[in-house]
Amino acid sequence: MKHFLLFIGFLMLNASVFAQTEVSKIENTLLNYINGTSYNRSALIEKAFYTKANLYLEKNDKTLWTVPAKEYASWYKNKKEGEFTGRIGNILSIDNFEGVATAKAEIIIPKSGLRYIDLFLLKKIENDWKIISKTASSEKSNQNGDKILFIVSNASFHGTTKLPTGNSFSEIVNAYDTFKKEGFTVDFVSPNGGSIPLAYINTSDSLQKNLLYSEDFMYALKHTKKPKEIIAKDYKAVHYIGGGSAMYDVPKNKEIQKITMTIFEEYNGIVSSVCHGTAGIVDLKTKDGKYLVNNKIISGYPEAYEKEGAEYFKQFPFLIQKTIEERGGIFKYSPRNSVHVEVQGNVITGQNYLSSKDVALKIIENLNNREVSQ
Repeated sequence: MKHFLLFIGFLMLNASVFAQTEVSKIENTLLNYINGTSYNRSALIEKAFYTKANLYLEKNDKTLWTVPAKEYASWYKNKKEGEFTGRIGNILSIDNFEGVATAKAEIIIPKSGLRYIDLFLLKKIENDWKIISKTASSEKSNQNGDKILFIVSNASFHGTTKLPTGNSFSEIVNAYDTFKKEGFTVDFVSPNGGSIPLAYINTSDSLQKNLLYSEDFMYALKHTKKPKEIIAKDYKAVHYIGGGSAMYDVPKNKEIQKITMTIFEEYNGIVSSVCHGTAGIVDLKTKDGKYLVNNKIISGYPEAYEKEGAEYFKQFPFLIQKTIEERGGIFKYSPRNSVHVEVQGNVITGQNYLSSKDVALKIIENLNNREVSQ
């Protein structure tokens, strides 16, 4: 029986790996289309589509305008190859089954104030994924193409116990909604990539309920990016999400540390955190070897509000406030259930989930002030 269960587990693992491989191949096909149309690379566009594929678009008074894929690719041939066209594409979701797939992407054109939703039908042909049809529709949008990177955790349990934990859903949605309303795009990265555990879900809260049932949003949480997939220069800020999970795999992850400090030091980006998410910044060091928190006022969830004798608390690998103070930082917080935000240049931190929106607003204010001064 033991060997049988191991065999079944092996099959399930391989099925999962296979499915992930197929998703990666589909992503590559979609990225050929996105990068081809964003940088006048007609060869990439042709590579993405099946030779006899059609695009079903709209034009003026035509509610259905059929364009062969070859003709569509030709629109980009007489333009300067590699030159940015103003189109910013993001894959929103992929659903595949036995050699066929559907996918959704958004194409943002900030200059025109437009956002297109592209829907794709793909088929695996001779072991290669091809787009066999595409349709699209547009809407007015304030999305500007600027990106914020949310850092989340894969840890499902407290330390070595079976005590469940997760990423604070309320902290995710409060910040996410604030950024989206101001025209930003949000990506998620976790140490291992893929799905993450969620905690503190309240479906009586209308915002949480709406996003919990948003297919695109939940797809992003199910398919968080791996650190190796992140290009630091693409992001204006990083935002460490709290919840008990934040205490474990994120703080010591060298890849995530490098991403954060590259954004901070090389691209003048913002480092932010909220609640237990502040655990993620305690080990960050600048190029000169100093801790990022040194000589800065930092906020987060204080030890005074933890249940000191609780089993979950015994599993914490370190204490946030104590560690920050040992590393030269000044830790500040307010009474329970109060909003508390500290701004120290490009380091912005908040005490709890109630501070999530305010931290996001401070980040936006910082970024907007830069545009005004330029």
